Amino acid sequence: MGSMSKAFVNEDTDSEDEDLPEEPAPRRGAAYITPQGFRALQAELARLWKVERPRVTDEVATAAAQGDRSENAEYIYGKKKLREIDRRIRFLTRRLDAVTVVQAPPEERDRVFFGAWVTIEDEDGVESTYRIVGSDEFDLAKKWISIDSPVARALVGKRLGEDATVMRPKGPTEVTVRAIRYEE
Repeated sequence: MGSMSKAFVNEDTDSEDEDLPEEPAPRRGAAYITPQGFRALQAELARLWKVERPRVTDEVATAAAQGDRSENAEYIYGKKKLREIDRRIRFLTRRLDAVTVVQAPPEERDRVFFGAWVTIEDEDGVESTYRIVGSDEFDLAKKWISIDSPVARALVGKRLGEDATVMRPKGPTEVTVRAIRYEE
């Protein structure tokens, strides 16, 4: 029996997809996000579609033109990168449809709610300021914490001067709300 021509072999199988972790599924229920966070997700999606995906597609096409794809590292890596980009695009598309953009600050600006900048003082007198944002936009470098974090959960609904118990890995600690502000 003769050997089968490579023209009839599908070399572009996506069996490698199983090696890549799937993006987390969008959460059920109300997922809140600030307008800035929503714009950031939209910008990432646009960048992936208009810049990254076309660039990687061109790289894959160039690598494919070099011949034998089974041993072509650039081709194999490019296909993997393309699958990662496509996976992120699918996640962002679903996520943007699932989130609720919180446009305006609450009427009760003297209480801690989503979007607030909150200054707290711990038991040792150390003050820290955080902004309570959605889970898609938390950034510890900016002092933005997720609404789902233990600190935010303990603070939501509190008023100026009220105490809250925050559950930390080292145990519970008491904090006092020292300032609350909202940005338009």
